[in-house]
Amino acid sequence: MPEALSPAELRSLDRAHVWHPYGPMPGRQEPLVVESASGVRLRLAEPAHGQLELVDGMSSWWSAVHGYNHPVLNEAARDQLGRMSHVMFGGLTHEPAVRLATRLVEITPEPLRHVFLSDSGSVSVEVAVKMCLQYWRSAGRPAKQRLLTWRGGYHGDTWQPMSVCDPEGGMHELWSGVLPRQLFADEPPAGFDAEPDAAYVRHLRELIAEHADRLAAVIVEPVVQGAGGMRFHSPAYLRVLREACDEHDVLLVFDEIATGFGRTGKLFAAEHSGISPDVMCVGKALTGGYLTMAATLCTSRVAEGISRGEVPVLAHGPTFMGNPLAAAVASASIDLLLGQDWEREVRRIGTGLREGLAPAAELPGVRDVRVLGAIGVVQLDHEVDMAAATRAAVREGVWLRPFRDLVYTMPPYVTGDEDVARICRAVCAAAREG
Repeated sequence: MPEALSPAELRSLDRAHVWHPYGPMPGRQEPLVVESASGVRLRLAEPAHGQLELVDGMSSWWSAVHGYNHPVLNEAARDQLGRMSHVMFGGLTHEPAVRLATRLVEITPEPLRHVFLSDSGSVSVEVAVKMCLQYWRSAGRPAKQRLLTWRGGYHGDTWQPMSVCDPEGGMHELWSGVLPRQLFADEPPAGFDAEPDAAYVRHLRELIAEHADRLAAVIVEPVVQGAGGMRFHSPAYLRVLREACDEHDVLLVFDEIATGFGRTGKLFAAEHSGISPDVMCVGKALTGGYLTMAATLCTSRVAEGISRGEVPVLAHGPTFMGNPLAAAVASASIDLLLGQDWEREVRRIGTGLREGLAPAAELPGVRDVRVLGAIGVVQLDHEVDMAAATRAAVREGVWLRPFRDLVYTMPPYVTGDEDVARICRAVCAAAREG
């Protein structure tokens, strides 16, 4: 074993060599060094602002729904490591992947039947887009190659996903002259419980009707727009999209990477609307935050349409597709989630967030406070000072990652009431000082 590095040595080497997400090289902010994690706590290698442990209010970018170092998931990983950690998926198969795919079909909305496994959420969206484009090419309608979405969305950082992220003010505005040109509806009116706006409904229907001959698919994040702004919208608009897509022969894709596995109060956000897409992407919480894995599910119509085409295969195959280690942990994570009253836990966290974040509405500079499921958001009327907001949260003993004009939290479902209250105090402190 190599000799352990001190926190100072780690920071020095990190600054010299490691490029962190959404940051320059070298970084301008010094990251905290995490030594270990257990339950909902991150243990630091050295104290930061008087704290050696931080409650994780982010579930490691929304993935660690069961917390850290969970004995059930640890055992699933150890057991699979003793068998095989990886084997190529081309021409071979194995029980962990078959079990996972079967389980996903069982728990996702009908009539999703077929599962393509990949290694990240962004790639699962790439696969979804490729499915839709190839479906129409196979059907003899190659002109149907554009995508429609609504503004305020975010679908990942690879090429096709970037093209359906909000083109103005988003992280990918830099590439607006290079990316495929897609169609954008106005952002959906805010408010999960709001009555649907008739003018907006007409707007959606008219856009789909006008461009149907060239539209391959509509792709949206159902109910919650995540990294594009943490906005909540009425499930009624999803029903409008389903009806309009059916009427005009357009496929419907739901990106459930952030919303899947209970985060909004339903196992999948599509369930709030009572409808199902033709293609659905899942990731993040799929493995409980242990390993990177995602999946793209589709209906038999889509799969059979592709398989009848001039190129009767989906030409995509990541090296680590169907990784046995990740698949085994993913199945264990799903069983762990569904083997308990997860809905009650999400409701409990939501209640704690509503109570704890209510005082933020009175803070100067706060525009809105909103909660849905186990998601709590404080929106400011200005760009958040990330460094100041992060320091304020850490002083409260909590890890948060604010962005744009938002201080928000998505805690692990195992977060206790006292820790939910602590997270809320940290969010309020970050909003006040950021």
